[in-house]
Amino acid sequence: MDKILIIGAGGQLGAELTLALAKVYGDEHVIATDIKNGDHTAAFARFEVLDVMDAERLAALVDENKITQIYHLAAILSATGEKNPKLAWKLNMDGLINVLDVAKEKQLDKIFWPSSIAVFGPTTPADLTPQHTIMDPNTIYGISKLAGERWCEYYFQKYNVDVRSLRYPGLIGYKSPPGGGTTDYAVDIFFKARTGDAYTCFLNKDSYLPMMYMPDAIRATIDLMEAEKSHIKVRSSYNVSAMSFSPEEIASAIQQIIPTFKITYEPDFRQAIADSWPNAIDDQEAKRDWGWRPQYNLDSMTADILHHLK
Repeated sequence: MDKILIIGAGGQLGAELTLALAKVYGDEHVIATDIKNGDHTAAFARFEVLDVMDAERLAALVDENKITQIYHLAAILSATGEKNPKLAWKLNMDGLINVLDVAKEKQLDKIFWPSSIAVFGPTTPADLTPQHTIMDPNTIYGISKLAGERWCEYYFQKYNVDVRSLRYPGLIGYKSPPGGGTTDYAVDIFFKARTGDAYTCFLNKDSYLPMMYMPDAIRATIDLMEAEKSHIKVRSSYNVSAMSFSPEEIASAIQQIIPTFKITYEPDFRQAIADSWPNAIDDQEAKRDWGWRPQYNLDSMTADILHHLK
């Protein structure tokens, strides 16, 4: 029976993915970890404190719990990373190497590590960005994710570590706060709308970015990890996509349900980051190799979030 270790379980993605994996594999087979205990950990059946930079502690947890799979989600995201780029590089890179090394040494079955559309850059084709294309990221987050993709493929080719990855677009959920990303406006905006407050957006009204609702992201992740090894053809990271929209369009979708909602625009340093990323993603290889299909669009996501937030 698989035993799963989740690193960074307290984050926006980790909190929901941990609970989803517990439903699939059972509470006793899923161990959530984060760098500290907190209110978010109360929902987890099993929780351990783990700093992924501590390779000895990581290896001990793997041995003690007979771990077979690791989901390594801990990272410093795009906007936060620009405030302390050397720390972001160290955490994002050294943490991944620690996980890859323990997977190699302990011969674990599978590893999941998330990449991001941040691997693309100003000269990447912006419309329907293909799986294989120019990648010239200009944020430390994107640089670390691109380097991480190369490490993942290297460990697969050299050591047969079955590491799998998705290039997530902006992830939108309502169950936990965002973690310092450039697409965070698409999370914050719903909380402001539901509380009756106006929202000041840090991007221009016509800034299009690829996005995905959290239930689709969770399903894509689990589907990728449950796919037969022979079906996984991309060992860097798969493009995945669900929808693309601008702040003006998400505001309009909210106003269909909450007509009094107001939005203004005050772009900050995150606008330059958004401008370097694609408008829309081509994910045909994920669809072909392991059957990826999104279930939510902007309108259905908006209705679902506002329903749950009330």
